Amino acid sequence: MKVGVIGSGGREHALCFSLKSSNNIKQIYCFPGNAGTSSIAKNINININDFEKLKDFIIQNEIDIVIIGPEKPLVDGIVDYLEKFNIKVFGPNKIASQLEGSKIFTKKLCEKYKIPTSKFGIFLNPKSALSFLQNCNFPIVIKADGLAAGKGVYISENYIEASKAVKEIFDGKFGKAENLLIEEFLKGEEMSFFIISDGKSYKMFGTAQDHKRVFEGDQGKNTGGMGAYSPSRLESEKLNKKIINNIIEPTLKGLKDLNCEYKGFLYAGLMIVNGEPFLIEYNVRMGDPECQTLLPKLKTDFSIIIKKSIEQELHNLNIEWYEDKSICVVLCSNGYPDTYKNNIELNLKKLGLKKNQFIFHAGTKIVNNIVVSNGGRVLNVVTRSNDFKSARENSLKILDEINWNNGFYRRDIGYKVIQ
Repeated sequence: MKVGVIGSGGREHALCFSLKSSNNIKQIYCFPGNAGTSSIAKNINININDFEKLKDFIIQNEIDIVIIGPEKPLVDGIVDYLEKFNIKVFGPNKIASQLEGSKIFTKKLCEKYKIPTSKFGIFLNPKSALSFLQNCNFPIVIKADGLAAGKGVYISENYIEASKAVKEIFDGKFGKAENLLIEEFLKGEEMSFFIISDGKSYKMFGTAQDHKRVFEGDQGKNTGGMGAYSPSRLESEKLNKKIINNIIEPTLKGLKDLNCEYKGFLYAGLMIVNGEPFLIEYNVRMGDPECQTLLPKLKTDFSIIIKKSIEQELHNLNIEWYEDKSICVVLCSNGYPDTYKNNIELNLKKLGLKKNQFIFHAGTKIVNNIVVSNGGRVLNVVTRSNDFKSARENSLKILDEINWNNGFYRRDIGYKVIQ
């Protein structure tokens, strides 16, 4: 079987890595990939927004299945486009991808199907938003409606911070803004909950928790994710049931009522308040870096899971996992999430990775046979272990060994689960 993976980050390297260990896979192509994927897949330098060029390459090279990694092509309708040419694609279609593409679409779905979420208001211009903010309780959450690479969410402690957020969103910091969302701030603990769905049935696909803030102690600006651990410390059979019954199943029913089958990964970002789950947001793909934390724990052949999902045979499969804990620490370029330099050499040649230790490349490329940085988040260092403490210690040892002067990372990933 030939498989194509679309994307260039740590998530896509982890997807390629999981496919590579299967006997069913003859060849992996990654569009456009990174320095890490180049050693296990053929990197193909095609712009992932150029659907026609992608389609032509997929057909010419007889690729059997295409897996879409990032959110933008999904929201832009790549699945619908490729399926018109009878290409088998793993990922949700354009309508289903509105769950991530429009926070307002999701909020309205929650309202209609009584899915627990924070109270919210939709504002069409700065004047109405600022007028509302003058009389509300703080802290408050302000969100850009569309895709913002994990960065379009502001938690404002006062009116001055909130008015700055409103101005930045309406001034187009995250693209053209016709409206924004203001939500109540829910006080609880976050949790990432994953399912995989084939349109007819679905299976749970693990839990995780990521750290979005750039500095230790969860301080500073929001990022795409500084690290993650799996499983979430909140996971329990009782909570899983509540999440599935109150959030996941009503969402899938809401999409069915729109004549839409959900196929692919669905990632619910939740806030757990006194044991009750509330939906914060949906992502219509694997999280990054949650994917890098979860996939190394997967025991079942990943290629079979994807194939069964495309054939709508997921109900016939029992997905098995290792019981270990897993921690991912992200190495970033100095200056991230603001400005940073690219093309700085990374010396990864002498790393002696042990069993259950993994390095997934994110922002990297190869120039003259040398691995150099090519983004804000550069590497993901993952360790599976019996406990979170040793998993983190081992990941930090690898980062100390890499000793990259142009980068930084958080040493406290998983601090809530590590005493």
